[in-house]
Amino acid sequence: MKIAIPLADGRLSMHFGHCDQFALVDVDLDAKTVGNVETLIPPAHEPGVLPRWLHEQGANVIIAGGMGMRAQQLFTQNDIQVVVGASAETPETLVQNFLDGTLKTGQNVCDH
Repeated sequence: MKIAIPLADGRLSMHFGHCDQFALVDVDLDAKTVGNVETLIPPAHEPGVLPRWLHEQGANVIIAGGMGMRAQQLFTQNDIQVVVGASAETPETLVQNFLDGTLKTGQNVCDH
């Protein structure tokens, strides 16, 4: 499994469409461990581009601070589970918390 995290300054970007990088984190679901972390520069943000691009990169889940409803639908259409309302932590911390079932999510910080 691969989990995508939008980044700003090495931490979760609160709005995925405004990030300058994505962390793609390989995980072992059985062992609940974080594997390789790859940082990629995404293509220019246009509606529908990032869900397709992340699907092509092998992402199965995206953890975000905020994301509009249309973007969430596009990720779902690309077979990527959406988790919103996460806080600005490092990718490794967010993914380990997700694997452990302790990821704290709050309000979706996106209003569109």
